[in-house]
Amino acid sequence: MTQPIRVGIGGYGRSGCDIHGRWLVEAPEQFSVAAVADQLPERRDDAVERFGCAIYADYRELLAGAEIDLFINALPSLLHPTGSIEAFARGFHVVSEKPSARAVADFDRVVAASRQAGKRYLPFQNSRFYPFFAKMREVIASGALGEILHIHSNWGGFGRRWDWQTLQEFHGGNLLNTGPHPVDQAVVLFGEETPQVFCRMRSIQPFGGDAEDYCMVVLYGDGKPTIEISLNSYLAYPPADMYVVSGTFGGLAGGPGGLRWKYFDPEEAPKHEFWRPWSRNREYCRETLPWVEESWATDESDTFQALSQAFYNNVYDVLTRGAEPAIKLAEVRRQVAVMEECHRQNPLPRKAKVG
Repeated sequence: MTQPIRVGIGGYGRSGCDIHGRWLVEAPEQFSVAAVADQLPERRDDAVERFGCAIYADYRELLAGAEIDLFINALPSLLHPTGSIEAFARGFHVVSEKPSARAVADFDRVVAASRQAGKRYLPFQNSRFYPFFAKMREVIASGALGEILHIHSNWGGFGRRWDWQTLQEFHGGNLLNTGPHPVDQAVVLFGEETPQVFCRMRSIQPFGGDAEDYCMVVLYGDGKPTIEISLNSYLAYPPADMYVVSGTFGGLAGGPGGLRWKYFDPEEAPKHEFWRPWSRNREYCRETLPWVEESWATDESDTFQALSQAFYNNVYDVLTRGAEPAIKLAEVRRQVAVMEECHRQNPLPRKAKVG
């Protein structure tokens, strides 16, 4: 019987505790949390209570002294590349929280360190495992909607913040915090090419931050769908549907709670003779299309927890059975490239550093 993979968690904050730790404690046959590092003593106490593990005040001490196989890099965002590279140098596999990196050059350094160490680099793109996203890809791939022209993806709402995620110096902001979820999905929907990017962002931050809290991203390219991503913290009336997809034969709408789509068979649609030179008898173009309507609803009782489960099931298979990672590094690299270009197009003024 395969022994559980020994895990060290670097950073026991919101992500390290409430996402990674929350699932790992439920999977003792696959993973055993052997060590946790965090600067705050109360968080270290929480880790001992939950896991009965070794604790460290600094992640570097964990990497130097803990007996682990896998390092979960849930450090603050600006430390993700550095922490991953240091873990590879110690001979550990790495799961990295998002964003994997702010710049492609940093991402490439991490990948190079992984290959040099002969260890797996596994970016934590848990939103890829949403059941609705898999179903949406299935419907699009079926061709029922025809050529996909436009995809709107909304990840906004009205919510003000006053934590470190509002600071550029810590790689905060809507794009690097929430953005890796929709941008990851968008690059998968876009295809294997690197998209062209248009972006507009602003930093309003009423409590003193300087990172963007309004961000709109558009991905486009020849023969590709135009994909809009809204990361707007000032959206008082968010649309009911996270996704709206427009195709030449129909469309799709929905999100984590379910999907609905309708389409027609062009062979069964009415045929029309083009009016020349003007409208016939002042009429408007009207027709009745043979619409087919379908829907799908998730049966997941705790969808967000299921995302972690699906991700870590794949990690376990990769590390113990040589399975292929579900998250391809080339896809994550394109995601990082998109976000880097967004920041290049929108250089925001910086405020004085904290501390």
